[in-house]
Amino acid sequence: MSFAYLLVSHGSRDPRPEIAMQQLARLVCQKLSKNYNPSNSEHLVGIAALEMNPQPLHEQIQQFAQSAFGDDKLSQNENRLKIVPLFLLPGVHVMTDIPAEVALAQQATDQDVIIELQPYLGFHPNLEKLLAKQIAAIKAEAWILLAHGSRRPGSQETVEAMAASLGAVVAYWSVPPSLELRVKELVAAGYQEIAILPYFLFAGGITDAIAISIEELKLQFSAVNFQLAEPLGASAELAELIWDLTDR
Repeated sequence: MSFAYLLVSHGSRDPRPEIAMQQLARLVCQKLSKNYNPSNSEHLVGIAALEMNPQPLHEQIQQFAQSAFGDDKLSQNENRLKIVPLFLLPGVHVMTDIPAEVALAQQATDQDVIIELQPYLGFHPNLEKLLAKQIAAIKAEAWILLAHGSRRPGSQETVEAMAASLGAVVAYWSVPPSLELRVKELVAAGYQEIAILPYFLFAGGITDAIAISIEELKLQFSAVNFQLAEPLGASAELAELIWDLTDR
């Protein structure tokens, strides 16, 4: 049985997330080499984007399957392509869009290739430990966990539970409650050292906008000390979680 792994992100016009995705793919590839020692491991871990790509996701999946397995599809091997969505919330993209694209890819792909959709990254229980490390590195009286947000009912439950466990309050970039509202609430409660942890994978256009928003909040609340942590980023620890999801 042969395996290949495709890491799927949202996609961005900003080049930084794709660079980080390539770094993550290399780190996951190292895990693959360490565990199975395949000679062609660099061809067995790839990246794809749901949006901001000239090709729809199902075509990206098909092309990667062809490049990963090649002529093996003509042999008696059973080939499995595992799709890992690198999304943090179970929103519409995770629950509807990606499964639909995977189904289209499976319909159009050789029957000797089985495409398996793995759990999304935010599902992993140890993701909270990575966030806890970031919180431990910065001294603050109060923390805001700032996620993108989703309009899909119930999609916020996991991040809200995580924030409660971390001792933080939640704000969202695209839906209420906003960062500004949470800051106003904390200032009214007497907090003067507030740190914001962006619950995003990589630096990009949104994290830049968050930084600008915090500069504006500094002007509005001059007596408050604001600190902005980094997003998760491409790291060996994150690659470990992704690798673990491929076995679920």
